Amino acid sequence: MGESERAKGPHGEATQIVHAGRNPAEQHGFVNTPVYRGSTVLFPDVATLESGAQRYTYGRKGSPTISALEEALAALEGGHRTVLAPSGLAAVTTALLAFAGAGDHILVTDSVYRPARHFCDTMLKRLGVETTYYDPHAGAEIAGLVRPNTRLIYAESPGSQTFEVQDIPALAKVARARDIRLLMDNTWGTQLYFKAFEHGVDVSIHAATKYVVGHSDAMLGAVTANERSAKAVVDAAQTLGMAAGTEEIFLGLRGLRTMGVRLEHHWRAGLEMARWLAARPEVAQVLHPALPGAPGHELWKRDFKGACGLFGVVLKPAAPKAVSAMLDHLELFGMGYSWGGYESLVVPFDPSGYRTATRWAAEGPALRIHIGLEDVEDLKRDLAAGFDRLKAA
Repeated sequence: MGESERAKGPHGEATQIVHAGRNPAEQHGFVNTPVYRGSTVLFPDVATLESGAQRYTYGRKGSPTISALEEALAALEGGHRTVLAPSGLAAVTTALLAFAGAGDHILVTDSVYRPARHFCDTMLKRLGVETTYYDPHAGAEIAGLVRPNTRLIYAESPGSQTFEVQDIPALAKVARARDIRLLMDNTWGTQLYFKAFEHGVDVSIHAATKYVVGHSDAMLGAVTANERSAKAVVDAAQTLGMAAGTEEIFLGLRGLRTMGVRLEHHWRAGLEMARWLAARPEVAQVLHPALPGAPGHELWKRDFKGACGLFGVVLKPAAPKAVSAMLDHLELFGMGYSWGGYESLVVPFDPSGYRTATRWAAEGPALRIHIGLEDVEDLKRDLAAGFDRLKAA
């Protein structure tokens, strides 16, 4: 089934979330696909062994557990094929290596996830791939950066630290005109809220650790490709030996079934908290694309179907010790990397030292906030007490 058929489907999205990738009849009636652990797969005879003419041939190459999640994610996003990876970063690196090789040039957004930047600046550079970072607001103007040896454009929209929303259809138009691939980290928009393939993306990358798993208890990545890009992605994943753990895949399947209702809460609660923070005297700016008046809001409104719980806040000038006083004694907000789980998180960030195509010049310290599934009024009280400590310090 191709991406257009999967995207439309006979059922609504909520129904797909529950049923995609499941076949209880093949599992003796059990609702959930069980964990198939194993490396060896037996063949019935020499002819089948030599031809490989059976669905599963080796544990690394697939199992019913792996197929269930891959098929569900491809169906939800409208892609042709999904492959899984042991982490979001592994999904990023697999996708890049599927298309870039020695002597190639790639274009990467300056707002890219920092470990992905590190991969470009170290391993890809050693392999003979040159990276140019571009302004995430470039849109169609990115055409001026394309060279004869450019192989791909790598977007992340919104950026997971600074939340710039990119004009993905404009980038797609440039990519198609030059016959290069458009890759996108779509973790923030998820398979539900940004339909990457409808906007011209060739390869959609997800840290499934975040909202697919949804419970902060497993590392998982996913790369979904359209039909023209699927073979390269599958070949790269197999050549690199990408194999997500079976337990982690099962947790991804479990989390997926409730992702729709969780995301609805993350979206509504996150937007309410963003409005509340925008009205605080300690806050200079809120970086939430779904917030009217915030940077990128018009593009978000045009292209996205919803928002998640992750956004940024720029504070008015404050000393580091005052920010520490605010954060150190929060009761409900944890301090930790990652996001997408049921719990609320906050971390300070400053990308000024590693941006190269653009300049980060915020008025004051910046915080990245993830709003979980707690009561919003409780979260407001926790942050209000933090702001009191910030002012006192």
